[in-house]
Amino acid sequence: MIGALLQGATVQGRVEIVASKDPDVRKHADFSGVVIWLDPVSGKLPPAKPRRAEMLQMNKRFSPHILPITVGTVVDFPNSDPIFHNAFSNYDGQVFDVGLYPPGTSRSVPFRNTGIVRIFCDIHPNMSAIIVVLKSPYFAKSTKTGEFTIANVPEDAYRLHVFHERATEQTLNGLTRTVEITGDVTLPKITVSESGYLPLPHKNKFGKDYPAESGTYSGTKQ
Repeated sequence: MIGALLQGATVQGRVEIVASKDPDVRKHADFSGVVIWLDPVSGKLPPAKPRRAEMLQMNKRFSPHILPITVGTVVDFPNSDPIFHNAFSNYDGQVFDVGLYPPGTSRSVPFRNTGIVRIFCDIHPNMSAIIVVLKSPYFAKSTKTGEFTIANVPEDAYRLHVFHERATEQTLNGLTRTVEITGDVTLPKITVSESGYLPLPHKNKFGKDYPAESGTYSGTKQ
């Protein structure tokens, strides 16, 4: 019993995505990539620990596409493609530009501010990802079936938050709630609607439209 109290509670649940136009959701019931986290109402959090995470660039994709981390985490952006990449973000969450770098090398960025950081490549307009930077270490990301588990949560009152890249801010705000954690708990199903979501095109790091890909940086037709 004492050991269980020291370890904290396990908080688990399931996410379901509705009103989606995404083919993976509609045809395959893929509910992955939703971030759920708990902020203590008291504001008490354990001391932040130095952490490192990775967002791989391969096959002209960022992997993982959604990466939740805590403030202070350093994220590596290794380039495993046979072409150059240039990861950047010009959104308020954290503005950065690692510059153009070749295959087989990597760049790193420390994330010092909380927020939603939208990541792009300055060369390949179809590459995108999101880093969710949190104060709280009590977070999880949903699996394909929608399940999530947050381990070692101290007994306390928390504000539960949800982030999904294809949900409006109003929808996400409506999912915020207070939960009391007094032991292991399975939360009621969280239903995230994509109704009202409108995808917006993005510009390159200079705020201009992307030119047609020509293979300039790889030496071959891309």
